[in-house]
Amino acid sequence: MKNLFISLLFLNSYILFSQNTSDVETSILYDISGVIIDNSTGETLPYATVFLVGSQIGTTSNGDGYFTLLDVPNKFNLLEISYNGYTSRQFDLSKLNTNEKIKFTLEESVTELNEIILDSKNNKELIHTSNGVSQVGLNTSMIKQLPSIGEKDVFRALQLLPGISGSNESSSGLYVRGGTPDQNLILFDDFTVYHVDHLFGFFSAFNSNAIKDIQIYKGGFESKFGGRLSSVVEITGKDGNTNYTNFGVGLSNLSSNLFFESPFSKGKGSFIISGRRSFQSNFYNNIFESFSEINESSSTTVIPQNVGRGGRNVPILEVQPNTYFYDLNSKITYRFNEKDIVSLSIYNGQDNLDNSRDVNESSFTNPNGGVRNFNFNQESTDLAAWGNTGGSLKWSRRWGNKFYSNANVSYSNYFSERDRMNTTNIVRSDSTLVRNNGNIEKNNLTDFTVKVDNELKLNSKNQLDFGFQSSRNEILYSYVQNDSISVIDRYDESQLSSLYIQDKQLLGENLVLKGGLRSSYFSQTEELYIEPRFSFNYVINEGLEFKGAWGKYYQFINRVVREDIQQGSRDFWVMSGSENIPVSSSIHYITGLSYSTSVWNFDIETYYKTLDGLSEYSTRISPSGLGGRGVLSFDEFFFNGSGKAKGVEFLIQKKKGRLTGWVGYTLSEVKYDFPDFSLDPFLANQDVTNEFKLFSNYSFGKLSLSSTFIYATGRPYTAPIGFYEVDLLDGSSSDFYELSSKNAVRFDDYHRLDFSANYEFKIGKSRANLGMSLINIYNRRNTWYKEFDVVEGELFETNISLLGFTPNLSFSWTLK
Repeated sequence: MKNLFISLLFLNSYILFSQNTSDVETSILYDISGVIIDNSTGETLPYATVFLVGSQIGTTSNGDGYFTLLDVPNKFNLLEISYNGYTSRQFDLSKLNTNEKIKFTLEESVTELNEIILDSKNNKELIHTSNGVSQVGLNTSMIKQLPSIGEKDVFRALQLLPGISGSNESSSGLYVRGGTPDQNLILFDDFTVYHVDHLFGFFSAFNSNAIKDIQIYKGGFESKFGGRLSSVVEITGKDGNTNYTNFGVGLSNLSSNLFFESPFSKGKGSFIISGRRSFQSNFYNNIFESFSEINESSSTTVIPQNVGRGGRNVPILEVQPNTYFYDLNSKITYRFNEKDIVSLSIYNGQDNLDNSRDVNESSFTNPNGGVRNFNFNQESTDLAAWGNTGGSLKWSRRWGNKFYSNANVSYSNYFSERDRMNTTNIVRSDSTLVRNNGNIEKNNLTDFTVKVDNELKLNSKNQLDFGFQSSRNEILYSYVQNDSISVIDRYDESQLSSLYIQDKQLLGENLVLKGGLRSSYFSQTEELYIEPRFSFNYVINEGLEFKGAWGKYYQFINRVVREDIQQGSRDFWVMSGSENIPVSSSIHYITGLSYSTSVWNFDIETYYKTLDGLSEYSTRISPSGLGGRGVLSFDEFFFNGSGKAKGVEFLIQKKKGRLTGWVGYTLSEVKYDFPDFSLDPFLANQDVTNEFKLFSNYSFGKLSLSSTFIYATGRPYTAPIGFYEVDLLDGSSSDFYELSSKNAVRFDDYHRLDFSANYEFKIGKSRANLGMSLINIYNRRNTWYKEFDVVEGELFETNISLLGFTPNLSFSWTLK
């Protein structure tokens, strides 16, 4: 495969330098260079589609909205530009000065409030799927149409795409083509975000008011991206309005939000600030209780020693935890001239929980008669905070029509801290009992990265992308029980340095080839990792395209989900490189066929992925021995394996008209092979055989109605098939389960129907939106997980579900 890849690169180079001069048009050739911007706000529009009407000549704007077309024959004078969520526009090049960089302005496809206007050139799609192999663009302005639980959620919108699991409502993380959330590279203005959700994963930590564009690569992504096995989500933040000051507010059952944006320095500079914060409404508390089992943890039952078990008159203290989340985004952009742009972007998102309480009791009534006197005091500390802080400083330089560069310095920090300790004092006339129990858990990951990306247009049919990246990572994880027993205490640091190059070549008028190579040196292993990538797009005829991709990918940092500890965040990040935590790798094989018209889009893709060097952390299997100092080694609980993921995805999308939406279907399988867990390969936890999704939106004037429906095969799990009783040293006994084969049983099938209505109106010259969502309309009790108990010699099973039927109201207002 490497030889094939090298051969293709030589073939591209040969074609580049041996173009037949007879193919050159006898007409005069000229270059077109420009930037695409929002006419209202002055924001640049990344990844817009640009093409010459009547030809096959076209391109897309880069991440800063710039584009160049070289060697354009002067017989083509009409340039059409389109961008998702904006009205397509045609420009007469004969009336423009093509010797200079041109500003091409587009108008957002805003619903007219006084009349119904249906225009075939209004691109009001929620998703745009024709950017490349396995690449989808998301229109953030249209997210408000989706049914939502509390907030407009960009990641929940992505979960409606085929190939991205949408049946795990307890996680806003993305399970892409059989991968796990930590296998996704999440970039916000070019810095990595390691924690992507709020409220235990119920929805994402990204405020849509701060987002300009989202591109997701479900597989086969380019050489400029590295460090992850599954997918890439590239989020571009808003720069701020360069034309006028604007601000807005929003309110839902869950949280409130606001934003403020304004130009400065005569329009050369702009900034935006946005933020959200939850408040503890009944709606918020209902969600929190579902995740944290607060009905148990918020009540303290005091039963002193030597009190008969038949007693029921025990003091109970009801405690309401103090919990909230917030996120903040700010960005400032300055345009020094037509060539240089500098921007600083900062993000902070965090969840906080305070479930601490003090209990004091001085008497206890014995139901059998009489009063027993004692002094009881319990101090319970339960503090937790987790989230992500990050920022980036970027300099973009347009050296000329053919050369463009981005230099970026970024910092990211994921943190999770849990302090859960109980101190109990029971004082009687003849004795004093003191008990300490609990745990202290900390996980801290820092990422400092410097990178440079370059785009060089060699000629009208060839573009070279190249750059480098260097990342310094430090990871700390510690877990202490009962304030003295150190279970885990681990610190790792590493340097990852990467170079990449990619050649994009147009052969003839119909075939586009991309060949790339990424090379990374990882200090932990002191090894060089080579990652060849290749993709192609072949236009069979107008609207019909055949596509495919192949690539090798490595991952050097992994998030591990524990199955042994019930409290805390239940996951932590660790660094690869040791014998028990190897560097993981994957190979992607993708083919697809798409057909697109002005109204419809049909897309099918097949994929096959191999996964090697996977790690899982489990204490269900006894370690082989003790460490050299007579203590359990942290690495002993890690087990390694491999896996395979395969599937086929179908998408039928209606893009224009009053009724828009799509139908998506995925048939897939994910199997792992961990010899320590099972002699045979077993289904992975995230395996979903069938997943069907439907989204529809009907708009007329000020009102739009939307609905979503999801059906999925139940996820696999390991179930107890029996139990046995073991006598403990203190004279008591405990029940232990006999388990089935790994993930041998499935939950019931998942399905849910949601509905939303949005009404847009004006208040004076300002704009407002009133939204209503009905989640899980027919109150389906989908199983989140199962609990098992042994009662009187029998095994009982309990299905734990999340929210049933849930209504939500939201309101938003903007000055302009």
